[in-house]
Amino acid sequence: SVCVRTPVFSCTSFEASLPPAMVEAPEDPNLWLEEILDEKCLDWARSQNESTFAAFGKPNESSTYSRILEVLESKDKIAQVTKINDQYYNFWTDADHVRGIWRRCSLEEYRKPPEEVNWELVLDVDALGKEEGESWVWHGKVLLDEGPGVRKTLCLIRLSPGGSDAEVVREFNLDTKTFVPEAEGGFHVGACKSDVSYKSRDVLLVGTDIGADGDMTDSGYPSRMREWKRGTPLSESTIVFSCDKTDIAASAQRYYDRGVWHELRHRAITFYTSEYTWMLDGAWRKMDIPNDIDVGTFKDSFTLKLRSDWSVGSKAYAQGSLLAIPIDKFIAGKLDCITTLFAPTPSESLEDQTGTLNFLILSVLEDVKTKLIFWEYKDGAWEHRGQETGLGMETVGLRAVDSDVTDELWVTVQSYIRPTSLFLSSTSELLAGNIMSSSPLKTLPSFFKADDLEVQQFFVESLDGTKIPYFQISKKGLVYDGTNVTLLYGYGGFEISLCPEYAPTRGVAWLETGGVWIEANIRGGGEYGPRWHQAALKENRHKAYEDFEAVAEDLIRRKVTCREKLGTQGGSNGGLLVGNMLTRPKGDSLFGAIVCQVPLLDMRRYSKLLAGASWMGEYGDPDTEDWPNFLHKYSPYHNVRNEASYPPALFVTSTKDDRVHPGHARKMVAKLCDHETAKAHTYYYENIEGGHGGAADNKQRAFMNALQFAFLWKTLR
Repeated sequence: SVCVRTPVFSCTSFEASLPPAMVEAPEDPNLWLEEILDEKCLDWARSQNESTFAAFGKPNESSTYSRILEVLESKDKIAQVTKINDQYYNFWTDADHVRGIWRRCSLEEYRKPPEEVNWELVLDVDALGKEEGESWVWHGKVLLDEGPGVRKTLCLIRLSPGGSDAEVVREFNLDTKTFVPEAEGGFHVGACKSDVSYKSRDVLLVGTDIGADGDMTDSGYPSRMREWKRGTPLSESTIVFSCDKTDIAASAQRYYDRGVWHELRHRAITFYTSEYTWMLDGAWRKMDIPNDIDVGTFKDSFTLKLRSDWSVGSKAYAQGSLLAIPIDKFIAGKLDCITTLFAPTPSESLEDQTGTLNFLILSVLEDVKTKLIFWEYKDGAWEHRGQETGLGMETVGLRAVDSDVTDELWVTVQSYIRPTSLFLSSTSELLAGNIMSSSPLKTLPSFFKADDLEVQQFFVESLDGTKIPYFQISKKGLVYDGTNVTLLYGYGGFEISLCPEYAPTRGVAWLETGGVWIEANIRGGGEYGPRWHQAALKENRHKAYEDFEAVAEDLIRRKVTCREKLGTQGGSNGGLLVGNMLTRPKGDSLFGAIVCQVPLLDMRRYSKLLAGASWMGEYGDPDTEDWPNFLHKYSPYHNVRNEASYPPALFVTSTKDDRVHPGHARKMVAKLCDHETAKAHTYYYENIEGGHGGAADNKQRAFMNALQFAFLWKTLR
């Protein structure tokens, strides 16, 4: 088919074009849709679901669904493990274990081919849910660590009802493989967004809602930390630390780090500012540092990651740097003893850091491509030991095997078209440059045909001249005639970087079928460190949207695709991104289809819905002058205009999402269904379970993915 190209225009002033009446949010006729479990709302959602199925078919009856489910439930997936004592633990889901099993084996067993490993069952979540009549979803565990030489026998298991962020916490015995009964002193915390860890074998540090006024912050997280002694009622536990109700959360922790015990109390003021109080020399001391510094430890040293420039005496440290200082020197005020472990450049930023017994390995992004920098901590001093570069467009992930004992590492290597490989390595092997040359311990099969695919990186100038990188995954020999069905994906928020990763679902449902996948590294993300993120905060949010539009325009300019065959997809903050692609003036001239997943869309009320108040550091406070000054400009729900034309859109969310309220998507769809032209091609799907990921098990994940790709293929072809 021949695709008619729509001219691409430069629009410099969408904000200026908004009529004054749109600044003040009118009374909301769709407010009733915020009642999450109201039967009238659920009936509305079910009706919308059926309309969507009528248009695109039942996803679970499609071949795409079968392929995706086959991938998700494959027994050939890599069983990632965590070392506890001398055993290696893995949580596993497949067709036989829908909600999953927790299992363990020896390292000798783990080295065997997957089908030969003799796993020992520790906990069956499906059987537990059936026995207790609960729809449990595994959310992980917290170990009791009593230091070197002491076997770990107890842990706290976190189980979510239906996949929500709220969790039930129950104590579990690793030796008997059973929960410790409450009647025998076992710890049990009811469903809540709790913060729970061991202070000692018989004392928990607990932040949860026990029914007392002020237990939780406006963001829905703990505002008080209590010490709860085994065998006593939680209601009688002692409050040891608290934060303000308007803060995000209070937390507390005691942990062992390479020979040193640390105890801290943490006040999260906003998403990006905190106060740290440490037990130092027998007394609690609040750290006198800028509150946007992230603090960690390595043995007896503090690590400090800077979100803004910091001047200390005559020295200046750049935003995005990683610093280290011995704790005793910090207490003594000897800040001239700081060591710079990383300083950013215009093309380099610190993405992650991994500590083994003696080494701190920095994962650095150089134009969104990974390189590794090695530091050794020896006799209280840091020594630079080299770096590993030349990893190309492959992402290398590191995880310590046991940072209190060894310098061994789990190393994963993957790319958009290279199946993930897992290596059991060490810092000495990495320093010798042996990552790629050694044989992997485990490797994913090629879930989709990739030998005819290629990955390319491009840069495009945004409206203000900033160069924006993006990746293109497509067939080799792609014909640049503007007719290729293309999907542009982005996120652009919370300093989260989009790096190359092997995603079999994307491969079988999109790439293998001939679709072009584009991943845009727009501002708001973390690809170039804090400066990249902060460039699109609050009143500068439009920069992220201009970046995304610039990438879309470049795809059309380079004749990769055209407006009619270009779709876009994003979830959560990325849902806000693509929601703005829908309502900004360029939307209908750039995109032929939009998939908006678990989105934020009503920026007037977002801070009052579930965890929304915790994101005001990212977006602004709608109850202040932020609303008329800038927030209203990127609130998609308030920018639907009667005179505008909108491309086809599918909105997906989850009833059980207790992070981003499903009311965002519900109300947006209701408004578009009242729009003269948009109502004919606006679609909706709401999963009754699933949490913020949208799905609680593999069948639900396959269902939602198949539906979204069915919408895209039918709309864009």
